[in-house]
Amino acid sequence: MTPKIRRPDIALLFSTRIIRLFCYGFLSVVLALYLAQAGLREQQIGLLFSLTLVGDAGITLWLTTRADRFGRKRTLIAGALLMFGAGLVFILTRQVAFLMAAAIIGVISPSGNEIGPFLSVEQAALSQLIPGDRRTQAFAWYNLAGSLATATGALSGGWLAQLLQSHGAAPLAAYRVVLAGYALGGLVLAVIFLTLSRAIEIEAGPRPGAGLPLRSFGLYRSRPIVIKLAALFSLDAFAGGLIVQSMIAYWFHVRFGIEAGLIGSIFFGANLLAGLSALLAARLSRRFGLINTMVFTHVPSNIFLVLVPLMPSLPLAAAVLLLRFSISQMDVPTRQSYTMAVVAPDERSSASGVTSIARSVGAGISPSLTGIFLASPALLGLPFILSGGLKLLYDGLLYRNFRALKPPEEGKGP
Repeated sequence: MTPKIRRPDIALLFSTRIIRLFCYGFLSVVLALYLAQAGLREQQIGLLFSLTLVGDAGITLWLTTRADRFGRKRTLIAGALLMFGAGLVFILTRQVAFLMAAAIIGVISPSGNEIGPFLSVEQAALSQLIPGDRRTQAFAWYNLAGSLATATGALSGGWLAQLLQSHGAAPLAAYRVVLAGYALGGLVLAVIFLTLSRAIEIEAGPRPGAGLPLRSFGLYRSRPIVIKLAALFSLDAFAGGLIVQSMIAYWFHVRFGIEAGLIGSIFFGANLLAGLSALLAARLSRRFGLINTMVFTHVPSNIFLVLVPLMPSLPLAAAVLLLRFSISQMDVPTRQSYTMAVVAPDERSSASGVTSIARSVGAGISPSLTGIFLASPALLGLPFILSGGLKLLYDGLLYRNFRALKPPEEGKGP
């Protein structure tokens, strides 16, 4: 049955996406700089980021695979409170043990990208509120909203920290103000999630998979597809974790000696281009299909990624990074839409959760390696080269394994 479009809930879900991604971008530019000012070494920062992403994987897996039964609204509120708690701990202590505990249990984004249960549950809810033939376009606008928010957050966080320092604030105190804004964002999200209606929840009644055994992670019919997708997404995320936004910001600071404000401006442009590219992805997917759009826009972006550390000057490095971002996110709305299309409706939260967790696990390992690389001047550019190469491998494997499996709106179901 074609879902009835529920505009109030859709508007609320877009609003929470914007607020959340603003907070993620707001924090990402200064997070590594804050931890360095707090006395952590590069290796410790990398390990902390790894623990952040690995801890997120466990918490998010537990929440999202139960969300359709526990309640999507309740799950979103729980995630918002975990975001508030993590930000609060990072403000209050410089003790590595407490920071790592907050990183594991709470929700804090070192990359500027989505973290926590939000994306999986919101995608499942939007797929329920929007007809299938409009899903990819809706996800494109959803990602554009997030990218614009991340860009604005990165610009705001970087320049706020620099402005406070120019007026006499110590770097550590300036960065703590940004952290306070992040924690406050978690509280605001919790309040907004409280206003969502029951329309986002799975309707009572017989499941489409009635009679099939419920397997691990809340999956039944779609389990083989989801597991294969999860493995590939994990590889892509491992590669992406080598260059999380906070680490790229730190790389620009070390390599070219620039301050937080200019770094924030670079990421404002990068995320703006990434968001606008999502709209083009929706148009391309209608003509060429979701899988083709995912792969053939991702390949050139990864070539640009490899070229970033080979640039001899700041303008050239920034230009190549911006070129990379201008096409790097075209696979995001298409990937999200594809995952929602090839699973049963009441497996969507679980499927999105499992694939998101796979990405978190993959991304959680690699920042600790980047910390080691950044500590050595001779290896400073290696994370970009490794990341681009592994992402090209992912593109090839994804195309080989899924080019024949079309979503229903492309004419062939699973």
